[in-house]
Amino acid sequence: MRSLAIAVIVMSCGLARSAETVLKQAMAVDTQPLIVQCRRLVEALDFLGAPLGDSAKHVIDQATRQNTPEAVREAIQAVLDPLCVAEVEINPESRVRVNAGPARCELDQNGWRVFLVKVHNAAGVTAVLKAQSPQALPVAGADSSEVSDRWLDLIVFNDRPLSATLSGIELEYRPLLIYSRDAGKRSAVIAFDVGQGTQDIGFRNDVTLTFECRPAIDVVLHISDEHGAPTTAALEIRDRQNHVYPSPMKRIAPDMHFHPQVYRRDGETVRLPPGEYQIQSTRGPEYLPQTQTLRVTADTAHFRVRMRRWIDPSAGGWWSGDHHIHAAGCGHYSKPTEGVHAVDMIRQCQGEDLKIGANLTWGPCFDYQKQFFTGSVDAASTYPYLLRYDVEVSGFGSHESGHLCLLRLRQQMYPGGDSTSHWPTLGLNTLRWAQKQGAVCGPAHSGLGLEVDSDQLPNYVVPPFDGIGANEYIVDVTHQVEGPDGTDVPAIDFISLCDTPMISELNIWYHTLNCGFRTRVSGETDFPCVYGERVGMGRSYVKLPGKLTYDDWCEGISRGASYVSDGRSHLMNMTARHTAADRESVSVSLGENDSELSVGDAGDIIVSCDVAALLPEASTGEGRRPFTDKPYWHLERARIGQTREVLVELIVNGLAIAHQRIAADGSLQHLLFETQIDRSSWVAVRIFGSSHTNPIFIIVGNQPIRASARSAQWCLDGVERCWEQKQRFLHPAELSDAESAYEHARIAYQQILTQSN
Repeated sequence: MRSLAIAVIVMSCGLARSAETVLKQAMAVDTQPLIVQCRRLVEALDFLGAPLGDSAKHVIDQATRQNTPEAVREAIQAVLDPLCVAEVEINPESRVRVNAGPARCELDQNGWRVFLVKVHNAAGVTAVLKAQSPQALPVAGADSSEVSDRWLDLIVFNDRPLSATLSGIELEYRPLLIYSRDAGKRSAVIAFDVGQGTQDIGFRNDVTLTFECRPAIDVVLHISDEHGAPTTAALEIRDRQNHVYPSPMKRIAPDMHFHPQVYRRDGETVRLPPGEYQIQSTRGPEYLPQTQTLRVTADTAHFRVRMRRWIDPSAGGWWSGDHHIHAAGCGHYSKPTEGVHAVDMIRQCQGEDLKIGANLTWGPCFDYQKQFFTGSVDAASTYPYLLRYDVEVSGFGSHESGHLCLLRLRQQMYPGGDSTSHWPTLGLNTLRWAQKQGAVCGPAHSGLGLEVDSDQLPNYVVPPFDGIGANEYIVDVTHQVEGPDGTDVPAIDFISLCDTPMISELNIWYHTLNCGFRTRVSGETDFPCVYGERVGMGRSYVKLPGKLTYDDWCEGISRGASYVSDGRSHLMNMTARHTAADRESVSVSLGENDSELSVGDAGDIIVSCDVAALLPEASTGEGRRPFTDKPYWHLERARIGQTREVLVELIVNGLAIAHQRIAADGSLQHLLFETQIDRSSWVAVRIFGSSHTNPIFIIVGNQPIRASARSAQWCLDGVERCWEQKQRFLHPAELSDAESAYEHARIAYQQILTQSN
């Protein structure tokens, strides 16, 4: 088993320096914590862009299933030892001694490489393992006149998914990241310790290693769109051992260390050492991914790719956007309280072909990022890619009752201060202020706090209302507030979809639509807090008749002239036509006339929609995951069995009453649904788990929509549950406002309940 594992690693990783270098074997360690540590190490290496090969992962997986502890210990060490550049022994007195490991000492100029350090911990130390070197580059601004031999940087990776300190078990492995400024042969003395006084005597806690540093080459990138025009794309670059380039560690903006991809424009460069690489080029879900081989030599300095679309909704006036992006505040950034700037975020949008990006300033970063708010599109924007700073009420104010996205603000600061401490604790008071200035508002990550043990839609289980999603929404949706021209407008314009479990998101929306409220939906990513992979994983496609502007796009969300999608399926040009025997038919398109079709009496409704979806021939597995697991929205969830088909459903008052199967081959198909409407109702089209239109409201005989007494009762019960959870977060000065707001909601739902069937 051991010789096989070593052979696998040598072949798949190419890192072994010498078969004669054999590390000390640990045979007394308990296997259960060793297995846990090993699994977390595999996750950490994936995160660092230096994953183990599939063969090595298979060996580790098989090792954890061994029947005997001896077999487990032997197999794990056989797999991981060849990747170790050093072996650290901590004796019972906590003294540290270091030996060289068998890993090949090879680095890349201007890049980071990931090695392992094997730690024998006889003292059971639970301190931080540190590494240092006299050859380490000085910190920025330091006097380097006497340190001409400094050429590297190094760090022991002690971040998640690993623990910050050693675990205390007898054996574990830690990643060691080494950066080289130079090319050629370079030597370094590397020392390890676990705190003051733990170094061994006689320089035994360090080791001298000589590295071969491969020179990096500037590769010029030639990136064009489907028309041959210069563009920006996402490039995921991996070598033959599956290492990611440029190394994710210590990336600086615009590159993000939590991404395998980098975003580059036509004419820009990427530095790569000589070798063979696989480069996957993507540009968001509307484009087809392409994979090419690039061989870099001293004479090779160019990479060319022409992107290929499978669909272009913007050609028909459907403009994509993500209303929930952050430039700071999440732990993914090196300085979360400051983050990155607009020039970095607009590059993300361009590389994902996301036309609108709402860059929301929130709690931890508010006082730094607030300087970039202008009340208009940021200067970094280049049409049709428009980025604007707005606000998410998160980490301050009413956030305990549900975070709020405030779009199209003219003023970003609630009156009474210049930061976050003075904001209302009742969300409705914040909405009054925002709507007065013409903002477009809705709750973020709607499903948080609304999770129940049901996969039915609609379902009638009252959720806990104990989270930061669309919780107070159950109250706010019943309110009208003063708009910018003095007339009343809905307090809530939209509810957010795509970044929390879809059952929770859609259930509350369906119930409030059944009560006659006209809240729209909009897609969001909450990048990089909920999803860090890419911006635009949840999108809204808004139909606009003229030139795209940020303000008009937000207005389109408010009017419901849009559909929500993961970008892998599209529901465009939805219309509803009413036919009756004794009069001419009438019709309305989504977003037209407030999406309302008013008819005198019952009759047949024909709903039409242009539909397209694209699945790969074989399933990628996302569709088999529970609805509570990420990715929450993905077209794979709609795949029918092992086919390449999906269901397109007609939704009436929250129920799927008709469906058609289509091939998810990228072709655009015109679908017709026919049903009878005998009372005021709302209709929509969806591909479950991937896309959903906003509703068209069919008003029969001027009667309001009262589709379900059970929905009204659910909402009424939800108000009570929400009050139980949220009243403790209210400031005493706002308690009276809150009591009035909740009582207004109770009365509204009670009245709707008496009017409903």
